[in-house]
Order: sequence, then structure tokens, then C-alpha cells
Amino acid sequence: MSELAPPDELSQALGATGERSVDAEAGTARIHYIVKPEFCHSGGIAQGGFVTGWLDSAMAFAAMSRADRSIWLATLELKVSFFGPARAQTEVVSDGWIAKPGRSIVFLESRLTELDGGKVLATSSSTAKLVALKR
Repeated sequence: MSELAPPDELSQALGATGERSVDAEAGTARIHYIVKPEFCHSGGIAQGGFVTGWLDSAMAFAAMSRADRSIWLATLELKVSFFGPARAQTEVVSDGWIAKPGRSIVFLESRLTELDGGKVLATSSSTAKLVALKR
């Protein structure tokens, strides 16, 4: 796996720690996040939209690891299954991968786990379209 550049503004806003990597050959990505208190609702549990964002980001990085810079990724469908709470002040890891590549459509999957212990918190699957950037 190769390390990515420092997190962009969106990744920073989602709490990325800077520990991120992709493997273009395998079509995978891994991103670490801190569950910030401001991401949480009552009981110090991360709001589901943040969990979804973490999962979606790993899938996007996995898909883009094989694409050239002349395209962008449009999510067509996204499903998330929640198994356990992501608690405030913990570090979580989002792993994304290409389940089935295609020329213009790609099927993606991801999993969110606690860094300590590896407990699976959520999984997702997505269908996305590779769209050419306008020149």
C-alpha cells in the first residue's frame, strides 16, 4: 500500500488522522479517523451520517486508486449496515475495496472497525459511475 498525501479539507472535516493508504493493484484503501465529540449525539455516539461518510470515503479512494485524474466518481446507490456504536474519542479505521470493477460502473464495499480490538461497527456497499471530467 502507498501512503496518500495529507488529508484534504473534506477528509480533515471528517476527522481523518492523516494515516491513509491505497493499493491501486488490489483496489483498496484504508483511512483512520478520530470520532470527535462534535460528531456525536446523546450518549457520545457518532451520528450515522459521519459513519456513512467514513465508509463512503474509503470506497471512493479505492475506486479512484485505479482511475486516471480525468474522471470523478458519482455514487448511484449506497447501503449501510450499522452493527455497533462508534464512540467519541476513539480511533476507527475505514477499509474500502473494489468488489467488481467495470469500464464505467464499479461496485464497492467497505467496513468500519475500531482500531483497538477490530470490532466491526458498520459495513457498506455502493454502486458508482465513473464520469469523465469536462475538458
